[in-house]
Order: sequence, then structure tokens, then C-alpha cells
Amino acid sequence: MVPVEIQHEVVHFSGRVQGVGFRYSVLQVAKEYDVTGFVQNLTDGRVLLELEGVSADIDELVAAIEDRMSGYVRQTERSSRRRPAQFSGFTIR
Repeated sequence: MVPVEIQHEVVHFSGRVQGVGFRYSVLQVAKEYDVTGFVQNLTDGRVLLELEGVSADIDELVAAIEDRMSGYVRQTERSSRRRPAQFSGFTIR
């Protein structure tokens, strides 16, 4: 049986997104959606969010993060593609 392909999204948040509880807030918001993946700080000061799920859930989740953390996010960069699922659960790295 061929694995079902789902939406995979890579999101980079720029701004004052480290040292402000950003990853924990993302984890809390992610629990409200049917998505899997992880969030982690990058050495360049950005935060990386990798998600898998249905496009609508991913779009709503990213919008909710931008709304909740609007005072900290200066820029959001997104790229997506379809692929077989690789994540289970949602974690902070």
C-alpha cells in the first residue's frame, strides 16, 4: 500500500521570537489542530516550524500563531509540498 501524501510546510518566523516563550506558545496552539511536527530555535535568531497535516489546519495554525505572537513576529516565510507523513506528535526541539 502506498503511503498517503499530506501537506508538509516549513515556516520560518523572524523578529523577537527567541527568549519570549515563542516555542511553548506554538506548542500550545498546535494542540488545537490536527497537525504533527516540531518547532525549534535556529542559530540565526529565527524560529523554524515544520508541520504536516491538512492544508486548512496548517493555514489556520500559522494564522493563530501570527495573531497570538503578533508583537514578536516581524516576518513569516512559508514553503510547502506534498509528501508521505514523517512525523508523529508535535514537539519542541
